[in-house]
Amino acid sequence: MTYREIVEKLQCAGIENAEWDAFLLIEHFCGFSKEQVLANREHRFSSPELISAVERRAARYPLQYLLGEWQFYRQTYRVSPGCLIPRSDTEILVEEAIRRLPKNAFFADLCTGSGCIAVSILCERPDATAVAVDFSDDALAIAAENAARNGVSDRLILKKADLLVDLPSVWNAGLPIPSALISNPPYIRTSDLAGLSLEVQNEPRMALDGGEDGLIFYRKLISIAKGCLLPDGFCLFEIGFDQAIEIQALANAGAFDCRILRDYGGNDRVAFLQKQN
Repeated sequence: MTYREIVEKLQCAGIENAEWDAFLLIEHFCGFSKEQVLANREHRFSSPELISAVERRAARYPLQYLLGEWQFYRQTYRVSPGCLIPRSDTEILVEEAIRRLPKNAFFADLCTGSGCIAVSILCERPDATAVAVDFSDDALAIAAENAARNGVSDRLILKKADLLVDLPSVWNAGLPIPSALISNPPYIRTSDLAGLSLEVQNEPRMALDGGEDGLIFYRKLISIAKGCLLPDGFCLFEIGFDQAIEIQALANAGAFDCRILRDYGGNDRVAFLQKQN
């Protein structure tokens, strides 16, 4: 297939950034740079791996899973169908944590997935340590790989636990009291899952489904935060663009002050919680 044929196939499949996807696939599977491709758009690529990847992408399989890695914040992360794909919308959560964590902080990243939140924070805060928790063995394996490839394995503890059932067992394992609870939990309403893009529907459902009202994990997170934070500790939670009012109500009912922060697209994205005085 030529570059032009790949782009045309992806465009016909409704891929919004077909040219960019084509560049990345050709670079990954054939080693050609963007400049080399543009200099000879009619070069015919015969790689079976590339052709297969183009077919799968045209079927709306996520580009990130085809490439096997993705950029997030200032790091590169291994990704696979066993974990949620890191997204730039989440970077505001990382930036706030880096800025707000006290010196020598210990924090918890709950529903860690690929580990991109905890690892990115640790990369920027060499004084900090963390525990990252997930219920998926596949996600924890990816998180361990990402911690190693980014040089923070010695400062990150990985734990398997179901946030909704047995998370307290994590705190009974001799860990320090955290300065912060940080989480990008599942927050999509169950009824909305069927309407997600085909790409997103290829991501693990357990990382997306927030229950009937999308709030089941926030209720648990706030309940956990009541008893396991340092007195001046805080929470940072990624939220859906339309969940701010409901999250604030849950926080206030749990004796937390709550401020909503927006992402770079102007959407409500992060809830910052601190215990009320």
